[in-house]
Amino acid sequence: MSRHHVVIGAGPVGRHVAALLAERGERVTVATRSGRDTGLEAVGHVALDASDVDALTRATEGAAVLYNCANPGSYTQWDQVWPPLASSLLTAAERTGAVYAITGNLYPYGPVDGPMHPGLPDAATDHKGVLRARLWADALAAHEAGRVSTVEVRAADYVGPGIGENGHITRVLPAALQGKAVSMVGRTDLPHSFTDVLDVARMLVASAADERAHGRTWMVPSNAARSQRQALTEMLAAAGKPPVTVRRLPAGLFRTVGFVVPMMREIAEMSYQWTAPYVIDDHESRAFFGMEPTPWDEVCRRTVAGLAV
Repeated sequence: MSRHHVVIGAGPVGRHVAALLAERGERVTVATRSGRDTGLEAVGHVALDASDVDALTRATEGAAVLYNCANPGSYTQWDQVWPPLASSLLTAAERTGAVYAITGNLYPYGPVDGPMHPGLPDAATDHKGVLRARLWADALAAHEAGRVSTVEVRAADYVGPGIGENGHITRVLPAALQGKAVSMVGRTDLPHSFTDVLDVARMLVASAADERAHGRTWMVPSNAARSQRQALTEMLAAAGKPPVTVRRLPAGLFRTVGFVVPMMREIAEMSYQWTAPYVIDDHESRAFFGMEPTPWDEVCRRTVAGLAV
């Protein structure tokens, strides 16, 4: 018998989660502020402000899982938008008994000296990392108190279809495909992990379904780290295109411009990701779930093909 799943957000992760569940014959409702149709067959859609806890509770009644796939606005809005949204999602899961599955990121760790893994403390000092760490700490506290069952999956920078301006590679890929020189943040020659958005969805669905996985964070299986330049060049090769000139945007530039442009200030806070190796260790997830990342060649093809969607 199929179960009901509620997916908050219709961005790349939410769409992939909904598609995976629908393919398995599950009943899926995607909730967004606009209620826009994702175009996915056998998937329901509802217009909903997920920060309205009563409305969200009504939509989640009887659901097996509530998936947090939200991406609320730009960095400059996070401090205002995320706390009430996350509180509403957690409360709705508590009220309804739905498993609360969270799409996380690496920000809570802050700058690191080696590969990131779930055993590392959430030690961020920038306000976005501190915020994301606090949201997970709140969910974990509710789990440990027996009020909810929750899990969070953490991924590196996204690649794959639909990422667009929100990805460091996909942001410059359209211009590069036209043979134009591109500019990338920080060092372009350092190892950096990239995660296929499909694998994020696969991991989120798998971890929500296995109660043994609850009450902790997991790394999404990802391909071997490669530099920004290498990743871009391999994406171009998948499209039959030659390499392009890659210019470096120094981290200091963002700090300087950030004095007058708030968004640049937000990016500058995260520039540590591009001034040293930034690599995840996903061996625990691979062993526990028996899950491997989508092969990199396929990731490159999917990413390039997705630009035409």
